[in-house]
Amino acid sequence: MAIIPDFLIKKVYKKGSLRETDEGILFDLKNVIGPGVISGLNSIQINDYVFEKSGIRFSTKGNVLDANSVDEEHPIHFCIGQEGTFILERVKCLKDGLNNIIIELTNPEAGTFKVTLFDNLSL
Repeated sequence: MAIIPDFLIKKVYKKGSLRETDEGILFDLKNVIGPGVISGLNSIQINDYVFEKSGIRFSTKGNVLDANSVDEEHPIHFCIGQEGTFILERVKCLKDGLNNIIIELTNPEAGTFKVTLFDNLSL
């Protein structure tokens, strides 16, 4: 697998999907660039709040995975066209207007990297 430039990875994020529900803070992805492997969901930061692994889940193909269970032996194979939702513990960190999202992931070939995204929210 080739290392994918940051601007392409950002296309996986579904703009306008950031929301707060009874389940927690959610946002959606859809793989529109090609098959990928995620071997670590390390952290997600929204504005000034950092969600550690214990507060992160990922839902895809009817399965909900805790970030602590995703590793090199148990990776997420994220196929083209596949959708997924990050589910974060419920914390008051969203603000009206532009929110900054930083996702730190690990890929077996690219190593650990961060993707910075922005999404608007109307509270």
